[in-house]
Amino acid sequence: MDIIVAENIRKKFKLKNGQKVKNNGVVSDEVEALSGFNLKIRKGEFLVLVGPSGSGKSVFLDLVSGLSAPTGGVIYLDGKPVQAPSAKTGYVFQQYALFPWRTALSNVECGLEAKGVPKDERVRIARELLSLFGLSDFEDRFPYQLSGGMQQRVSIARALATKPEVLLMDEPFAALDAQTREILQNELIRIWEGTDTTVIFVTHSIDEAVFLADRVAVVTARPGRIKELIEIDLPRPRTGEIRSSTEFARNRHKVWLALKSEVSKAEQYTKLATGFAG
Repeated sequence: MDIIVAENIRKKFKLKNGQKVKNNGVVSDEVEALSGFNLKIRKGEFLVLVGPSGSGKSVFLDLVSGLSAPTGGVIYLDGKPVQAPSAKTGYVFQQYALFPWRTALSNVECGLEAKGVPKDERVRIARELLSLFGLSDFEDRFPYQLSGGMQQRVSIARALATKPEVLLMDEPFAALDAQTREILQNELIRIWEGTDTTVIFVTHSIDEAVFLADRVAVVTARPGRIKELIEIDLPRPRTGEIRSSTEFARNRHKVWLALKSEVSKAEQYTKLATGFAG
């Protein structure tokens, strides 16, 4: 069953007055981020989007979340067009986006508070999630007292607290060091495998994509569209040891073969744009 269906999505952005961009040799005051973007996402799957910078991956997450509207086409969530933000979706951003005046526990509670969940129940759910992420001893700490990895754990726990049907994750581990990033990948996959939540995850890391995904969607250089959907045939549950396996290397190679020409195209577009003055 498909929980999300994107049909012929287009998304354009108008530049500020006086700003121009060169697209394939044509000067324009608009940037077309997505064009002819079609994708069906299965209920309960972990789908990862990879593509060059500027290919519209994060734009697609904003459209699914209802934070932005497409210029053309329709996105369906549970069979209904997305027209506004929905309680069915949770969002984890690259930046931790925690409320600095709230403790870790209170940050995790805030979505439940907005839904009117009673205090005792909010606290119980928040403590359970903090425990899953190994943060039981830090529930009374404020964001500035937590490391980057801890802050992102709190952000993910907050998104999961309301039990969203769809969890959107926009490069959530990109700012972390390599060791912390790998630890959080392991924790995320362990926790997700115990739920029926659908995850749409954006990353620039092929290794991260292969480790996490049921399928990897390769996005073309701007304007973005789905070039290829690659099934990741690695067994679950997944543990860190699988990263050194022959099967992991084979899946990684498949993704890179689909992606490398798009990275080259994006680099050429950047050179053209950089060389355009006025």
